[in-house]
Amino acid sequence: MRVSRIHVPVPLAAGSEIVLPRQAGEHLTRVLRLEAGAPFTIFDGRGGEYAAQVSAVSREVRARVLRHESIERESPLHITLLQGVARGERMDLILQKATELGVARIVPVLTERTIVKIDAKQRERKLEHWQAVVVSACEQCGRNRVPEVATPVALVDALPALPAGGVRCLLAADGDEPLAHAARGSTSLALLIGPEGGLADDERQFARSHGFGSYRIGPRILRTETAGLAAIATLQATAGDFS
Repeated sequence: MRVSRIHVPVPLAAGSEIVLPRQAGEHLTRVLRLEAGAPFTIFDGRGGEYAAQVSAVSREVRARVLRHESIERESPLHITLLQGVARGERMDLILQKATELGVARIVPVLTERTIVKIDAKQRERKLEHWQAVVVSACEQCGRNRVPEVATPVALVDALPALPAGGVRCLLAADGDEPLAHAARGSTSLALLIGPEGGLADDERQFARSHGFGSYRIGPRILRTETAGLAAIATLQATAGDFS
């Protein structure tokens, strides 16, 4: 029987009892119909996971945190995905599947051809929603460390803010060499994917001026929600944890 997994945004300790966040508690008891005494797995994103048990169900759901298991399912390849913001469900899909594929960090970038317009107020709401998508994906796929989702930022600000070191890859249909070549011997990599309309020529040049090489993954032009995921899978198969 598969045991349910729940993330909580507070530090956990074996032997403690906690009140679950409302949404998590309702998911366990109303959706999954777990009752007092039922087992589940809980994790706080700091590493590993805990066996847990529903201890009380009333106006609030309480859980007893049991033993800690030092289980990690992270890739040895640290991938930062710089994703041109896509519309609605497409962006949710990218975030969900990138998390399942093992990406360590996601930076939503706003470009010249980004269709979605995000003002300061919307950025906070979008970020909260996207972080929830990533947390849910971790609960489903077994990851115990939640990837960081950065605040949406303009491309011209995102690239200079990247940490030094690592390989930098701009995915393009006319890329200079196969993407798999970039991952060989790498432990850290930044992957830049344009939005629905692709990157403008001056944006591609800007990326190159910040150390991004141009790479391709096959002869076909991929949609933005396909391109990043196909690229991540290629990188993981070459230097990550796919075998």
